[in-house]
Amino acid sequence: MKIALVSPYDYAYPGGVTEHISHLNAQFRGMGHEVRILAPSSQSEEELPYDNLYRVGKTIVRVPTNASVARISLSLTLSRQVKEILGNERFDVVHLHEPLAPALPITVLRHSRTVNVGTFHTYRRSHFAYLYGKPLLKRYFNRLQGQIAVSEAARELIERYFPSQYNIIPNGIDVQLFQGGLPPFPHLDDGMLNVLFVGRLEKRKGLTHLLDALRVVQERGDHRVRLIVVGAFTEAQRTEYEKKVAQLRLSDVHFVGFVSREDKVRYYKSCHIFCAPSTGGESQGIVLLEAMAAGKPVVASSIEGYRGVLAGTGAGVLVPPEDEGALAGALTHFLDSSALREEAGARGAQTAQDYSWEKIAAQILAFYEDSIARAAPRSRRYDWANIRRRRKERAR
Repeated sequence: MKIALVSPYDYAYPGGVTEHISHLNAQFRGMGHEVRILAPSSQSEEELPYDNLYRVGKTIVRVPTNASVARISLSLTLSRQVKEILGNERFDVVHLHEPLAPALPITVLRHSRTVNVGTFHTYRRSHFAYLYGKPLLKRYFNRLQGQIAVSEAARELIERYFPSQYNIIPNGIDVQLFQGGLPPFPHLDDGMLNVLFVGRLEKRKGLTHLLDALRVVQERGDHRVRLIVVGAFTEAQRTEYEKKVAQLRLSDVHFVGFVSREDKVRYYKSCHIFCAPSTGGESQGIVLLEAMAAGKPVVASSIEGYRGVLAGTGAGVLVPPEDEGALAGALTHFLDSSALREEAGARGAQTAQDYSWEKIAAQILAFYEDSIARAAPRSRRYDWANIRRRRKERAR
């Protein structure tokens, strides 16, 4: 099968959609499928990470969204580039991530004449672009032959504006990496109990509430507790939170910053408890799954995206968002008992197996085939004989 994976976001910048596409690319190519990635990128042609990546748009615009920043391209040459790529490649399926986002996905939908599948990643309480742009966006939404949402929270959002049938296929994680042989950091194995936070220092990530909860825990004095903060943040953001640490008179709070993929795994393995105190806006708890895959107990806010991952698994505790007392109590629950930590960690490691990229890619591939079968009478590009011919060529 010949597959296009389309992203609206700057491929040079790390993010959930970019990582999702990168893993699908690796899995599908490993299965013998032909894959092309279409995405804007601020990198030069020589710096692109894959030989099958089309850089469609190099002028990047930063757009505030969901208490974060999206990096997209609004290049005037998109339409010409997209028409040329689609005409030359003649894909069997075009898989658009955030298909109604400006500007690349909408441009691809405008020109694509094959089977189009869209994955909706975003969750927020409301979506003004969907609300006010619905009359225009509806025509592009109708060009999708299949719709995927990464979680019930993401489905709830998009279905509010564009009612349809959505399949829930979550983001995956690299289970082998998190359960592999990367060791903990020796300097963090010193008798202290490590609480790990992974994420950007945006308000909705809730670090301020974790710091308030940590003050309660440290004032009890029952344990020597260290907080490790890992993630991409600016010096200004770090300074702001360091001031709060000083005001609360907290000890042993370490701001690590951005780390490599491998070092992030080592921080997970070095912690005793993982904490995700986000206040909202999370479509799916990838960081929760990473901690679970590493065999660590999770304390997280009971928000839509996190409940779908953690509820009912026995891998951790959900607490009301912005409730420092409840957060402190849940942390103490695990700090007090190594047996509880081990039990929750083991359950989390088992649950994480269901989110391996191998399983997620297989689910998405099956969805492609279903979408193609349903759309075959209406698709002018799809050709079963052509697909069978390519399969035989690969088999030889």
